[in-house]
Amino acid sequence: MNTISELMTHDHRDCDGIFARAEELASDGDWADAAEALKKFADALNAHFDAEESTLFPAFEQATGMTQGPTMVMRHEHQNMRDTLAALQYALDKQDADDFAGEAETLLIMMQQHNMKEESVIYPMLDSRLPGDEQERLSASVGKHLGEARAA
Repeated sequence: MNTISELMTHDHRDCDGIFARAEELASDGDWADAAEALKKFADALNAHFDAEESTLFPAFEQATGMTQGPTMVMRHEHQNMRDTLAALQYALDKQDADDFAGEAETLLIMMQQHNMKEESVIYPMLDSRLPGDEQERLSASVGKHLGEARAA
């Protein structure tokens, strides 16, 4: 059985790889392929956020009783990253390499800090607080959601 930590940390790394490809293509001035890669990244990132917000965070809140704590902060950070992603898309649409690089750097820092919090707090608490069968159910549901999003 994959733990929630393993599943979601792996998905963080997948998203990072897709993002790096979009950055590389934009840096090379390959705007058409950069646009395709950025769309793929946006889809993956939004699927990841959706899985957390609709499935994992409610499970965390139920298991811990904390509804105004870590998950509230994570949801707020998700929105900030969505806003930065929109600015990144705008820079790509303008084919502005400098703006794209700046927004990409901002988003990368935000993702690194955010992922560290999830990987060191949220996911381990889910792994330790949920019964094994609930972990398996959540992992299967989230894994299916993420897989479907990648296949679309």
